[in-house]
Amino acid sequence: MPMNSSIFRLTFSTALLTLTCSGVGAAERANILFCIADDASYPHMGAYGTEWVTTPGFDRVAKEGLLFTHAYTPNAKCAPSRACILTGRNTWQLKEACNHIPFFPPEFKTYAEALAEHGYHVGKTAKGWAPGVANDVSGKPRELTGKAFDKRRATPPAKAINASDYAANFKDFLDAKADDQPFCFWYGSTEPHRAYEYGVGVNKGGKKLSDIDKVFNFWPDNEVTRNDMLDYAFEIEHFDAHLVRMLEELESRGQLDNTLVVVTADNGMPFPRIKGQEYELSNHLPLAVMWPKGITSPGRTIDDYVSFIDFAPTFVEAAGLTWQDTAMQPSPGRSLFDIFASSKSGQVNPTRDHVLIGKERHDIGRPNDEGFPVRGIVKGDLLYLQNYEPARWPAGNPETGYLNCDGSPTKTEILRMRRDGSNERFWKLCFGKRVSEEMFDVKSDRECVNNLATETGYGELKERLRSQMLAELEQQEDPRVLGNGEIFDKYIYANEDTRNFYERYMKGEKINAGWVNKSDFEAEPLD
Repeated sequence: MPMNSSIFRLTFSTALLTLTCSGVGAAERANILFCIADDASYPHMGAYGTEWVTTPGFDRVAKEGLLFTHAYTPNAKCAPSRACILTGRNTWQLKEACNHIPFFPPEFKTYAEALAEHGYHVGKTAKGWAPGVANDVSGKPRELTGKAFDKRRATPPAKAINASDYAANFKDFLDAKADDQPFCFWYGSTEPHRAYEYGVGVNKGGKKLSDIDKVFNFWPDNEVTRNDMLDYAFEIEHFDAHLVRMLEELESRGQLDNTLVVVTADNGMPFPRIKGQEYELSNHLPLAVMWPKGITSPGRTIDDYVSFIDFAPTFVEAAGLTWQDTAMQPSPGRSLFDIFASSKSGQVNPTRDHVLIGKERHDIGRPNDEGFPVRGIVKGDLLYLQNYEPARWPAGNPETGYLNCDGSPTKTEILRMRRDGSNERFWKLCFGKRVSEEMFDVKSDRECVNNLATETGYGELKERLRSQMLAELEQQEDPRVLGNGEIFDKYIYANEDTRNFYERYMKGEKINAGWVNKSDFEAEPLD
């Protein structure tokens, strides 16, 4: 049913931003530097104690600002995750933009567009909101994250890494603004997204396979997987190296003190059972925030649950605006200014005790371009998931599996082990059919392999989580909960090569989709 108008007014009023805790005025509006890695999981930054990834930039932001331990994206895929960041709305509130590779709905304004309307110098380098098509109502392309600054190039340290000189492009952006003009910049690295130069972590990164302290138990622990993980680390370090240079550039200009620096990633690492899923390692992401002039007690570790829909309200408040000023759609997100103004570590605000997550359709590979819809809630170290269409499975080939994950050495290895009969457990965990309900203790079972949903003694707790999740989703007018979930399957992909991919690929049609390995479908034998 539609949201009751009185409930809507209450929800909207609580989401509106105020300036009471910030005291931000028009003359001292903060600069904003938003830095987003492409596919990096928590806790794969040095500040979290991961020793096989070296990240002095992220670590500096954490040390001189705040290190968050419970930051989550609502949807673990590039385009929908970034849409949540930009609009402050949950993925099920974004129509087509809930899906991957969509047409971005014209009615949803982004915080970057709003700040540009209020005098900010707004720009981005490399990957902004993507992949998909974003036009206004007249068909003109929109700059959802600002004007592109991409002219500077450099020789990359590995053949699979972007040749864009991100930090030099940021310098060009700063040079282009007026002296007294506040800025808002989106640093959108394309690392550590696939593909990688195999073995680069060892051969050029100077690492050893034994440096990795743990291989997740849903992957084979062998040379192939460990090399893949170190190659991933090498690309995170490339992202971080440009962050270091950006911080130094701001410092040299005397602009670091009043710059709100946010460093995170859009979704989990591009490996099986992580990216494209809705498990702990899919949605739980690194987050460090630094703002010398705006954070009361830097050097704290924050355990409050934070959602990506909280970024837009935070940036709007840092700009000295209210949400009404922006004319953006209502947001259930919450500004982080209560945390900035606190002197506490750990749990700062007891009401920040959960987040909602979910997805609809992601990548290629399903008949009729249907997705596997999921909704979930993370609260008190428990993750509850409801899989709405577990019966959706490839007709005539039920063993093809759920291959919503980039092609990779690890993925190919898991498929090979199943095909040669040496191990089917990894395939079942990574690509096998899901049951209707799942619940995990993410503190003791971060890999989410021990489903508590059907175990004795958890029924009441599961029902409490489910009821809270459904109540909030209904209040947010989620079509899936209100009985109109099929609308998400009817939205078409913006990329024609992606439409009806499964049927076309299985018929032998050659399709331009570089993120798919030959071994990704049962119809193709391993090379």
